[in-house]
Amino acid sequence: MRILLIILMTLLTIAVQAQRQQISYVEETRNWYYVYDEAGKKIGGLSRSSVGDMKGWGSDFFVAKYYSFYRIYDAKGKVLKAMNVSDVGEIVGVSGNTITSRKGSWIFTWSKDGKKLSARSVN
Repeated sequence: MRILLIILMTLLTIAVQAQRQQISYVEETRNWYYVYDEAGKKIGGLSRSSVGDMKGWGSDFFVAKYYSFYRIYDAKGKVLKAMNVSDVGEIVGVSGNTITSRKGSWIFTWSKDGKKLSARSVN
C-alpha cells in the first residue's frame, strides 16, 4: 500500500510539472510558430494562419493578435483567454507573467489570465 502511494505521488508530481512547461523561445517561420522549453525541446507548433501575429511571450504563455482579438495561449497552444483589441489597446510588451498595453494616454498591465492589474496615465 505504501509503495502504491509513493508511485501515485510521483505520477502526480510529474503531471503537474508537465502542465507548467516553461517557454524559453518561440521560433517564427514563414508558416509556423514553434514553442521551445528551457531544455531546447520543442513543446509544440501552431500555424501562423490560426494564431495570427505574435506579440510576445512570457514564462509559460504567449500572446498573439488574431483579427480584432488578442489571444493568450499556454505553452502547449491552448487558448486561455481572448481579449478585444478595442478594450486592451496596443500590446507594447510581454514579460514574466504580465502583459503591458497602451491605449491612448493610458498604460495597462494585465495578468496572463487577462485580468487588468493596473492602469496609469502616461502624462
